[in-house]
Amino acid sequence: MQRRTPALVLAAALSLGALAACGSSGGSDSSGTTVPKPDKTTTTAAADPLRILVSNDDGYNAPGIDALVEGLQTLDGVEITVVAPLEQQSGTGGKTTDGDVAVTDVKTAGGYPAKAVDGYPSDSVRVAFEDLDADPQLVITGINSIQNIGAGIDESGTVGAAREGVAQGVPALATSQGNGETIDYPAALPFILGWVNAHREALVAGDEPVQVTNLNVPSCDTGRIRGLLEVKPDPNADLAAGLQKQDCTSTTPKAELTTDVPAFDAGFATIGVVPSTPGG
Repeated sequence: MQRRTPALVLAAALSLGALAACGSSGGSDSSGTTVPKPDKTTTTAAADPLRILVSNDDGYNAPGIDALVEGLQTLDGVEITVVAPLEQQSGTGGKTTDGDVAVTDVKTAGGYPAKAVDGYPSDSVRVAFEDLDADPQLVITGINSIQNIGAGIDESGTVGAAREGVAQGVPALATSQGNGETIDYPAALPFILGWVNAHREALVAGDEPVQVTNLNVPSCDTGRIRGLLEVKPDPNADLAAGLQKQDCTSTTPKAELTTDVPAFDAGFATIGVVPSTPGG
C-alpha cells in the first residue's frame, strides 16, 4: 500500500565556494566559450527559498542523483525533496503504472533521506506531487549516467520524469552526463548550478516558462569541455552517434554545430528546450 506521508525536505545553506574545484573536465576553448560558474551573488540569503524536487531514472541509490543533491546543497536558500524510482528504470521514457505504487523511506548513496517509488520515473514525480504533497518550483532529474540527446530523448526516463513535472505545471531541467571511460558527474555541477542561479528569480516568482530544458554535459576522456551551446534537439539524428563517447579535443567550429548530437560529440555541453510530450 502506498504511504501518504509528507515529502522530506532537505534545507541547504552551504557556501558555493566549495564547488569551485568540481568538474575537472570543465574549462574554455580558444573561441572564448566558457563553462558557466555559479554566481555567488545570487545565492546569498533569499527571502523566499527555492523549492526543488529531485528525481531520476537510474534509481534512488545511483551515483548521479547523489552528486546532484550534494551539489544543490551548496546553494543557499534551497529546499530539496528527493523522490526517485526504487530500481533502475533507464529507457522507460514516460511510461506510467496503473493504480497505486509502493513508497518507502530510503537514503541515497551519500546518506540523503529520500522516498523510493516502486514504479517508473514518471510515477516518482507524479507521486511526489499527488501523494506526498510536494510543492516544488523546479523539478530537476538526473544526473543520468549517459547522454540523452537526438533520437534517444523520447526513450529517456530522465526526460520522461521531467515531462511529468511539466505536466504538473512546474518547469523542469533534465540533466545527463556523457558516456566515457569514467562518467564525470562533478563536471555537470557547474552547469546545473549556473542554470539554477540564472533562472532562480523567475522560478521563485512563478515567471519561468513551464517547459523541459535538456542539459547534457560531456565526460572527457581527453581534453576539456569546450563550453556550453544552446542547440536544437534533432530527433532524426543517428542513434549510435548520439550514444558515442565525446571528442573533447575536437576543433570543429561551434558555428557549425547547431543541433545537439554533433555539438555534444564535439565536446560541448548542450542545452535546449525539448517538446513536453514525445514526438511533439
